[in-house]
Amino acid sequence: MDGTRSLTYFVADVHLGLDVSSPADREARFVGFLKSIPAGKTEALYLLGDIWDFWYEYRDVVPKGYVRVFGALSDLMDAGVKVYFFQGNHDVWTYSYFEELGMKRLVQPCLVRIGGKDFCLGHGDGLGPVPFGYRFLRGVFHCRLLQFMFSLLHPWLAFRLGNSWSRGNRLARREEYVFRGQDEPLVRFAEAYSLSHHVDYFIFGHYHCEVSMTLSSGARLFVLKDWIGSSPYLYFDGISVSGGYFQKSE
Repeated sequence: MDGTRSLTYFVADVHLGLDVSSPADREARFVGFLKSIPAGKTEALYLLGDIWDFWYEYRDVVPKGYVRVFGALSDLMDAGVKVYFFQGNHDVWTYSYFEELGMKRLVQPCLVRIGGKDFCLGHGDGLGPVPFGYRFLRGVFHCRLLQFMFSLLHPWLAFRLGNSWSRGNRLARREEYVFRGQDEPLVRFAEAYSLSHHVDYFIFGHYHCEVSMTLSSGARLFVLKDWIGSSPYLYFDGISVSGGYFQKSE
């Protein structure tokens, strides 16, 4: 890590475009957060999945909108900040556009070394002994043949189907997810992973709840909450991981 760039940021589950609460306010908050990152002191930004609520790229067409988001990300990269992203279960259909903008895609679980510490990063979905039904659905989303068949739909229909499914899925789960600690598949994954890899910090999203716990290995596990009601993020200053909430100025 460059000595002049000692900060690394992590954010997940912004769900841009989700027609719940105020989509415009959520996007404005995220843009404000990106602009608030001190580029001269920041080494990297990790986008841990579901930044978009529904994203599907055709070979020659990408979703409209989000110009200010991409502009803010481009400004960071132009200033020397590395931007990495993971596919979530809502924005899994990213193929090349983000890379063309200068971002780098990573595949979970990804073990990276930052400032002398070992981080295991990802979105968090599908890790550990998750129920068969969800594992099957995840397999459907990642199936190349089914992705090709979906791409044959006209974008007008494809995006209405995708956005309708995503919004219905969110409205069906009004209550905050209750993280089950040691019984949670993600925790069981992290405990098992620690047996074969040295990890100081695990950081994930997906569960839409805030988690900070110490594993039996001594590693810290963090789960980032979503941006639907607030604006959470984590950052590493070269010494430890801390959390914060972005406050948009009026």
